[in-house]
Amino acid sequence: MAILELVNLTKYYEVNGNRLPVLDGISASLGEGEFVGLIGPSGCGKSTLFNIICGLVKPDGGTLLLDGREGGSPRDVVSYMPQKDLLFPWRSVLDNVVLAREVAGENREAAKREARSLMPLFGLEGFENSFPAQLSGGMRQRAAMMRTALARRPVWLLDEPFGALDAITRKRMQRWILEVWERFKQTVFLVTHDIEEALFLSDRVYVLTPRPARVALHLEVGLSRPRSAGTMTEPEFLKLKKRLMEVLE
Repeated sequence: MAILELVNLTKYYEVNGNRLPVLDGISASLGEGEFVGLIGPSGCGKSTLFNIICGLVKPDGGTLLLDGREGGSPRDVVSYMPQKDLLFPWRSVLDNVVLAREVAGENREAAKREARSLMPLFGLEGFENSFPAQLSGGMRQRAAMMRTALARRPVWLLDEPFGALDAITRKRMQRWILEVWERFKQTVFLVTHDIEEALFLSDRVYVLTPRPARVALHLEVGLSRPRSAGTMTEPEFLKLKKRLMEVLE
């Protein structure tokens, strides 16, 4: 059974008295423990789709099923990591990453103990008491990812988490996030504009059309795991990349 299922979702916005269609019958599903990519032109509605999944925006039509149930609370199922890290500048790394647990009313010290044990995995060991302004862009994203993981929800929505990073750091972060995913085995839905990133990370990829967004392609990636930098030079990877480029042109 799919842990997240979208069935014929539609969304419109009112702009200057006119109805602007954004999503036009989007259907997709994510199984437990899957890593699924979502790619499409800028402004096609990917972030709107994530906002619907999170419960921040209501769809105008269609059905959203969370853990097989319609009308369930997204906060019980979904953790959302937006494009910006949104770390609170006045809180240390440690205090930032336990925020979701704190808001949920859980024991703060217990959450901090768990966070400290995970610092090496997230590359933040020794920076527990640092503040966001003292961190590099990559380290801020690691902290934001750790906050997402510590929320303990089965689905992670990652909205262009590496979009602001330089190319070298981005490649390192791609390999690192696979290590984190292998450790937690959560379901991941990743928005990206990067074709190689979508293929390298994902089990399956959904491609959206320009607005109003429809699913143009649902692609099974099928590359073996674990993946490495060499995966991107394999003939099958290059074949899949060419297919995505053709659809996105």
